[in-house]
Amino acid sequence: MKIVPYLLIGFRFLLAPVMILLTYTYHDAVRSELVILLLLGILSDVFDGIIARKTGVSSEKLRRMDSQTDLVFWVSAGWCAWLLNPEIVIHNKYAIIMIFVMEGLTYLFSILKFGKETCTHAFLSKLWGITLFMAFVSIIGFGQAGWAFALAIVFAFISHIDVYLIILFLPKWTHDVPSCYHAWLIRKGKSFKKNSLFNG
Repeated sequence: MKIVPYLLIGFRFLLAPVMILLTYTYHDAVRSELVILLLLGILSDVFDGIIARKTGVSSEKLRRMDSQTDLVFWVSAGWCAWLLNPEIVIHNKYAIIMIFVMEGLTYLFSILKFGKETCTHAFLSKLWGITLFMAFVSIIGFGQAGWAFALAIVFAFISHIDVYLIILFLPKWTHDVPSCYHAWLIRKGKSFKKNSLFNG
């Protein structure tokens, strides 16, 4: 069981080029298949962390690998959305640019302070992942943005502010920090109990 989290991360990483290849090759004909791959991707993301914590292999290396794989997976999903519905991406370009800028700043701030990328796996970031999945299902599966995309934008903004505060509050680099409140507790030297389903 200890190798399963690594296999799930590897599986999600491989989904990225598969989705892009399918989109380039078959275009509109694979919308349903892409939605299924998106679902498999987010399920693998949920269970790799849970299994890693249950089996005691939730290390810094694994969590950083998980975070970078998430980035590759979601950027690839965005690429597919662009190929299938460029008009939606163009219409919402400023919101999408905001997301990329905010995501880039999390890397910049973390590297400047700690010398490595952020890896918080915060609760709000997980909620953003769910809304992002819903937005991509709406765009890729049904060719529309709608309320799902709007919700993803709202959670993108909120979750990134939370990560900025986590980076600000943490006295040293730490992975799996549930929220900026918990980062503040860490800064003050206070202990807290983590939820085994969501954090290490």
